[in-house]
Amino acid sequence: MPLRPIRPKGRRARHTCVGAQTGGPGALFDSWPGTTTVKETAAMRWSAGRYGTTEEATRPLGGHPVPGVEAAWTAGWPTGRVRAVSQGPVSLAVIGDCGADDDQLAARFPAVRAGRWRELTRWPGSYLVIARGGEELAVIGDLSGQHPVYWRSHGGALWWATSALALAALDGAPADPTALAAHLALGQPDVLGQRSLMRCVNRVPGGHLLLAGPSGARTVRFEPAEYGSVDLPVAAATVRAALGEAVATRLDGRPVSADLAGLDSTTLACLAAQRGPVTAVTFADERLRDDDLPYATRTAAAVPGLTHHAVAGTVHTVYYDGLDDLSRLPVTDAPNAYAVTASIKRAVLDTVAAHHPAPGLHLTGSAGDAVLSAPSSYLADLLRERWHRRAWSHGLGHARLRHTSAWSVLGRARPASRTGLAGAWRQTAAELRGPAREWVPQASRPVSWTPLLATADWMSPDVRHQLATALDGAAGQLDGTPVRLAAWSDRQDLARLGADTTGWRQIASTEYGIDLVAPYLDNEVIRACLAIPADQRGAPGRYKPLLNTAFTGAGVLPDFVLTRTTKGGFNALAYAGLRENTPVLLDLLGPSSRLAAAGLVTEQPIARMLARAAAGQPTAQGALHLAVAAEVWLRQADTAALVWEVNSGVAAV
Repeated sequence: MPLRPIRPKGRRARHTCVGAQTGGPGALFDSWPGTTTVKETAAMRWSAGRYGTTEEATRPLGGHPVPGVEAAWTAGWPTGRVRAVSQGPVSLAVIGDCGADDDQLAARFPAVRAGRWRELTRWPGSYLVIARGGEELAVIGDLSGQHPVYWRSHGGALWWATSALALAALDGAPADPTALAAHLALGQPDVLGQRSLMRCVNRVPGGHLLLAGPSGARTVRFEPAEYGSVDLPVAAATVRAALGEAVATRLDGRPVSADLAGLDSTTLACLAAQRGPVTAVTFADERLRDDDLPYATRTAAAVPGLTHHAVAGTVHTVYYDGLDDLSRLPVTDAPNAYAVTASIKRAVLDTVAAHHPAPGLHLTGSAGDAVLSAPSSYLADLLRERWHRRAWSHGLGHARLRHTSAWSVLGRARPASRTGLAGAWRQTAAELRGPAREWVPQASRPVSWTPLLATADWMSPDVRHQLATALDGAAGQLDGTPVRLAAWSDRQDLARLGADTTGWRQIASTEYGIDLVAPYLDNEVIRACLAIPADQRGAPGRYKPLLNTAFTGAGVLPDFVLTRTTKGGFNALAYAGLRENTPVLLDLLGPSSRLAAAGLVTEQPIARMLARAAAGQPTAQGALHLAVAAEVWLRQADTAALVWEVNSGVAAV
């Protein structure tokens, strides 16, 4: 019998399911047509599988079976990046950029049999792992959320996928407004643990894997909550080797391009240039007023293999450009920050495409800041552990950079030093039950484990109370959490950046056929960098001391790059975009807004914030960015296509 597409059931009725994630004003979400399907495009790469028996043989629309693994499929992935090995009842598959060859994969069969899951995540690259040992199935994502794992029950079987929207589409499960409120108000992916943005769909938290067996499914931690301390000079060589392998793993003979801007992206471009020609591009809009272009020009002249091109800005290369036509953006599995900056990314990729005869791969320094340095919030950890002299010394350094006093810097950090993660969430829940705050820049508020963003103050009282209740519940269920604030916030920043980079990757793949590569988000790079204490990575006296130590004398980067102390920023383009696109943003977040209909934003605070931006006053840019990306995501889902197909009959695993 021919395959037929699954049509989600009951979209206009309130959706319920066993173990449903209920709460919040969800009826509005339930009533929107099309909110649980995903656009079928070549760029939408995802994987899915089943454990157990079901009455219908369901698979991803256009999906390809993973060789050697029963009831597992990929959609949109090139065959060369789906590899598997088997030996009797043991099978092991990797999907994505994995630096292991088949022999190295097969050498991990003993680890699969013994359940030593972390050993399956130590190869260079970024990839999903599917391991089957007898009756036990393990699905392991990466540490940065580029390969997330979700699961749910449906049709009597366990289903897993790297797309929450796809799993929701099995029966039309709607979005979870309380989870979306947490995404907007808190911005940390692991705050609500196993709760995803879609009702009835569970997520695997960072550092955990999905383990399924005859007795059911559960998440199991495979990565420590925080790493042991390795001094920066000792770890520098490991970091250099991990970055070198991360870049080399991707080089397969296709044309290579790379951003050439700050220290992070320059390092990747120079590493790639050691192995072949690289088309280096620098976004050089004159409104930025930074020194990225002079440094890039000088670097390209000094490093053989780099061919440099500047990307001039235009009236359209600003934030929020093009949001009056959402059909130009790919549908992503979650709200994505690059929806706001897509015009800038397209300008860079246009230049790459103009100088490459065929699509290739593009290296970006995304997440370099997150692993190579650290925010000053680590001062709370120094105070907690009574390193008072070191805290004072570092406080003085950060105060000089911010033109304030050390007492002010340490005073902001002190409240967070007196509580842990659970206590911080309960404090935040209490704050949510109170009135909305007057806006002040986030840098003026006390340091927090999970900062409450300005978006929280734009929500209705009912939504704030629902989120507070969810936070209290999550605080009571915490287990194995890090002791240090830096360890928690580092992982959350990486998970957020990994999810966002996936959206940029879809733009590159859909429109240009280019594979976007972010080596700083690789497992082994993350491990090597985060093993170094935050107060050494983020010491105020030196800029990016880790890269400097790792590459000085290595013959990769010119000395003038390693001694650079400046960094470009996009604030000018953010404010220009806010001013020029105010009518579009007022429409997106106004009375017709999906977020507004659910109480997730209210109109007047948004209008006031946009008026501040138009007047050139300080603005809650990050909060606006989050709200716009979430609204775009919800509206895009209205036009999405179907993603599953079935053939009648019984299929068993």
